[in-house]
This record gives sequence, C-alpha cells and structure tokens, in this order.
Amino acid sequence: MNEYYPHFSQAELESKDTRLNRVPGTGEHHMDPDFMLIIELIREDYDKPMKVSSAYRTPDYNEKVSSTGLTGPHTTGQAIDIVVSGTDALHLIHVALDSGIVGIGVSQKGPHGKRFIHLDNLPDAPGQPRPWLWSYS
Repeated sequence: MNEYYPHFSQAELESKDTRLNRVPGTGEHHMDPDFMLIIELIREDYDKPMKVSSAYRTPDYNEKVSSTGLTGPHTTGQAIDIVVSGTDALHLIHVALDSGIVGIGVSQKGPHGKRFIHLDNLPDAPGQPRPWLWSYS
C-alpha cells in the first residue's frame, strides 16, 4: 500500500494510461493530499475495503474515457470511483456525506462488479454545481 494513504495502493491511484508503459505502482498519481485524507477517513469509518476503479486521470486519458473531456473531476486529483453496490453503496454514500463530500455520482446498473460510487470534493463553479448528487445513465 501507499505510505501516505495506507488503505490504497499507488497503482490504484494513478492514471490507467500511465500504466500502459510502466510497471503498475511506479507512476505518479497526482491525487490531492487533502482530498485523500478525507478518503482515508471515509475508509476508516466505512470499515470495509474500498476497491478503486478510477482515481487520478491524465487530461488526455480522461478525454478518451469521459464526457468531461480534458478538465473532468478526475484530472484534479479530487475524485475517486469506488466499486460498490447494494446496501454497501448506500452505507458508503452516508459515510461520504457525513465526511463532507460534495459530489456523489451513483452508477448502480449492470453487473455488480461494474457498479460504482463516484466521490469528489470540487468547488462550486459554473457548470459544476456543488453540493450535487447525480446518477449515470
């Protein structure tokens, strides 16, 4: 695990496109330290492992995989997607709200292993209202 964030490995925090040419866990993740401290506290309160499906993304990679383009939430290092479903997803949302998370995206369709909750702590801005809760289509 990462020395600064004991519940998360370097490989799961870095952008997936940086892993294409490197050994996982040797790239940079550019996660915001204050945001990750909140995520660590959430993990402790949640009291279960939190499998990360996406954390930091380089702008180029984010443009390939997200409608948010070059400047999406994951490019800031203040967003993370956690693979979770059912009652565990609801529990995670409660813990995140109690921890001050202001952006929560819910994807709970399809196979359980593909369902996730997006958490971010972005500032309120035009086109990016916070606090905000949304679902993915």
